This record gives sequence, structure tokens and C-alpha cells, in this order.
Amino acid sequence: MKRFAWRLQKVLDVKTKEEQLRRTELFQIVEQLAARRGEMLLRQRILQDLMAEIQRRETAQRLNDQEFFLRHAATDDAEIRRLQEEIAVLEIRHREKTAEVLTVRRFKEGLEKLRSQAREEYMREQERLEQKELDERTTITFARAESGAERTD
Repeated sequence: MKRFAWRLQKVLDVKTKEEQLRRTELFQIVEQLAARRGEMLLRQRILQDLMAEIQRRETAQRLNDQEFFLRHAATDDAEIRRLQEEIAVLEIRHREKTAEVLTVRRFKEGLEKLRSQAREEYMREQERLEQKELDERTTITFARAESGAERTD
């Protein structure tokens, strides 16, 4: 029996590699997104802690600390806004990359289904050919037996 060979196998292999590549890219985006969110939350937490610490101080010291805090808060706010913008961009890229991965996966699954159907059809055809060959052998054997029986009569 000859081996099953599907003519679209190379396309399926390419799509499998493409899916793996896109999934890797997606995971990288997720890691970047998590890092930016963590950095932003850390900066926000530091600012909150500083404000809470300033509020606990005595009035004379608190006024000086508040003035210093307000002078430098603009820089921190700008950095937090920059991180929020980066997060927004990464979230958009994440959605796009997820859509790409799903598109490639659906295409690949469609190819796998086609391959499965082609393999089943191939197996049915092989079984049919084997059965035909067995029937022919049986017919030949029966015909020989009949012709041998006619000669002896």
C-alpha cells in the first residue's frame, strides 16, 4: 500500500509556523503590557505613599514638603501619562495580534480538517482497492477450481 501524501501539507506546515510566530509576538506584547502596567502602578503607588507621608507630618514641615512635591509632581504625572499612552498603544497591538493569531489558527484548523477528510477518503479508497484485489483473487481461484473440475469430468 502506498503512503498517504497530501498536496497541501506544505501550506499547513507554513501556517503552523506562522501561528507559532504570531503567538510568540503576542506573548511579547503581553509581557511588555504587563511591564508597563506594573511600572505605572509602581509610580502611582510611590506618589500616593509620598502624599500620605506628607499629610502625617507637622504643619511647618508639611508646607515645605508639599511645595517640593508639587514642583516635582508634574514630571511624575507626565511620566505616568506617557506610560498610559504606551499601555493604550500596546493594548491596541494586543487586540490586533490576537485577531491575527485567531485568523491563522482558523485557517490552519480548516486545513487540518481537510487533511483529515482527505486521509479518510484515501483510506476508504485503499480499502476498496484491497477488497477489489481480494475479490479478483477469489474469482480467479474459483474459476481455476471450476475449470479443473470440468476437466476431470
